[in-house]
Amino acid sequence: MQINSSTVEKLRLTSEEFEMIKAKLGREPNFTELCAFSGMWSEHCSYKNSIKYLKTLPREGKKMLVKAGEENAGLMDIGDGYGVVFKIESHNHPSAIEPFQGAATGVGGINRDIFTMGARPVASLNSLRFGNINDPKTRHLLRGVVEGIGHYGNCFGVPTVGGEIYFEDCYHTNPLVNAMSVGIVKNGETVSATAEGNGNPVFFVGSATGKDGIGGASFASAEITEESIEELPAVQIGDPFQEKKLLEACLELIKTDAIVGMQDMGAAGIICSTAEMSAKGNSGMDIFLEKVPVRQSNIKAWELLLSESQERMLIVAKKGKENIVQQIFDKWDIPCSNIGVVNNSGILRFYYNDIKEAEIPAEELVLGGGAPVYSREFKKPDYLDLLENFDPSAIEVPEDLFAIAVQLVNLPNIASKKWIYEQYDSMVGAGTVSTNFAADAAIVLAKPTKKALALTTDCNSRYVYADPYKGAMIAVAEAARNIVCSGGTPLGVTNCLNFGNPYDPGVYYQFVNAIRGMGDACRKFDTPVTGGNVSFYNQSPEGPVYPTPTIGMVGLIEEPQNIMTLNFKSEGDRIYIVGKITDDIACSEYLDKIKKIKNTPAPYFNLEEEYNFQQTVLYLIENKFINSAHDVSEGGAFVTLLECGFAGNLGFEVSSTEGYRKDAFWFGEGQGRAVVTVSEQNATVFEETMKSKNVPAAFIGNVSSGNITVDANEWKNIFFWKDIYENAIGKIMTSNNSI
Repeated sequence: MQINSSTVEKLRLTSEEFEMIKAKLGREPNFTELCAFSGMWSEHCSYKNSIKYLKTLPREGKKMLVKAGEENAGLMDIGDGYGVVFKIESHNHPSAIEPFQGAATGVGGINRDIFTMGARPVASLNSLRFGNINDPKTRHLLRGVVEGIGHYGNCFGVPTVGGEIYFEDCYHTNPLVNAMSVGIVKNGETVSATAEGNGNPVFFVGSATGKDGIGGASFASAEITEESIEELPAVQIGDPFQEKKLLEACLELIKTDAIVGMQDMGAAGIICSTAEMSAKGNSGMDIFLEKVPVRQSNIKAWELLLSESQERMLIVAKKGKENIVQQIFDKWDIPCSNIGVVNNSGILRFYYNDIKEAEIPAEELVLGGGAPVYSREFKKPDYLDLLENFDPSAIEVPEDLFAIAVQLVNLPNIASKKWIYEQYDSMVGAGTVSTNFAADAAIVLAKPTKKALALTTDCNSRYVYADPYKGAMIAVAEAARNIVCSGGTPLGVTNCLNFGNPYDPGVYYQFVNAIRGMGDACRKFDTPVTGGNVSFYNQSPEGPVYPTPTIGMVGLIEEPQNIMTLNFKSEGDRIYIVGKITDDIACSEYLDKIKKIKNTPAPYFNLEEEYNFQQTVLYLIENKFINSAHDVSEGGAFVTLLECGFAGNLGFEVSSTEGYRKDAFWFGEGQGRAVVTVSEQNATVFEETMKSKNVPAAFIGNVSSGNITVDANEWKNIFFWKDIYENAIGKIMTSNNSI
């Protein structure tokens, strides 16, 4: 095929990049080679528009066992000879086109990143964004995504233990589906994604290759338009039962010491795994594509290189131990084929039925090697200047706060996500601790140690839209806050950075400043960024989505007796708001959804205060001074109180502190706060501790048997609110006008 400007454009390469490729090869590439560069130099694989700023994030820490980005996932020490492996990635564009398979294969792919390092996955989480839930299209996408996540996770046998979901109009066309997986591995038993050793055999293992997913990496590096449905083959098809077998076979193989390296075939398929493994090991490969197991006839060489068919791995074995590899995969009835050998030339050579289809230096294809690095123009968006004109004093405090509270608890961003999480198996593996009595983070036993992991995903993208720098700091702080309120110490971060088109100066401004905020917060909380995923082009013809730098965070609970739950424990316990109370209603669900006042500044946040507050809460938990802890987030203090009461059907009698707007006190979302309960006998020592730590603690009332009183007004009982909270989303999803 003759290469012309139209071909280059269709492969989503620029004319400048085409000239770079010719210079690197010393000749004009053929079509197969150009396809390889297209996949590897796509935004999804090369991070060409983001890597400059990603390198500014804190990437080192005393508990990190591998360097950030060095392997398929982050790895941190949890003591007792074990490590935790974790990562989050996006599957946004595929989920917008085919929600079930898009979400399902996202779950499958992130779990492969975990067990390809030798770890057994023990927990999955997710972070989801959709448009208006009252729109039939949104409900269709939501159903498909939830079903896909539940189907793959439940069949694969890894519990879905936590996550978050928001509904905002900007995600109508382009939903976000971010999947996180966490695994446990014994130190010294990890496997590296590397290829080395001249003459060592290269094995393809897993499902046969088809034409599904071809060009998926490039597809993920473009905006969604009306024509995107025509790219349905770019969406992969998953098989969780095959992946379960692949998991067991790979973990069995690792124990034999027969392999040099292993990597899953994710974005860009075979070309990606061969290039990245070779570049890391300063080697090359000779690959014979006719040996790749296929499930369709007449597949061309470039299609084999770029297919993203699921449940596949590339393994470099030790020469002379080929039979060990073959026997294990035969035992598990998984396709296994020796498709090539490692060479020491640094060159990738691909043959197909004795014809050399491509010859490319591995280093020239990869991130950190020959892949281009750009820094785009950025400019502060005009809307940010408008936010500075916000005057909360111009907004009257409603007289009927009870009516406001009812509306608030009905909002899909506030209401229980029961309709969603009941479709997930959270108990498979019997390691989940926080199912019956919830904590702010998901709690999973770190077997075989006696410790536990606290896991969370967090990001309020409206805050980031309002202030990219502060909003990203808040995302990190809230993740850390959830772990601390559960009794854990934050360990590290994996991120999924979802933004619009990087060529838009306003979008790139959001990205650059969100990275700054994330970096500053991670340094403060000593949570290095171990890796993650950048997803640009989350944009439709109507415009970009809110900037959504999702934070996946892992924390460690050294002593299981320090696990803290959020539910009220006993009638009569004293209720305190710990942390600084402010007159802040900005960017709240109350202001945005009920008062219909858009474009307000991010809520109150102070990094130093937040850090001191979190350290104090952890001290209170470890010294058994408090009975429950729940952070104040969306919906404000009133929603937090309700959520504390639901599990034990306990109510509360509370009063706001004088000197504050009542709507701000109950519904404001100022950061750095938690609702805690204290038994009467611990009240004195609790209050003395708070004074000594210089952290505010406002006594607001007591736990009741079930009735709810707010500022001396009877606000029904816990069952009234529980019915609204638990059924709001389910009623919408089962309405007659659903599609």
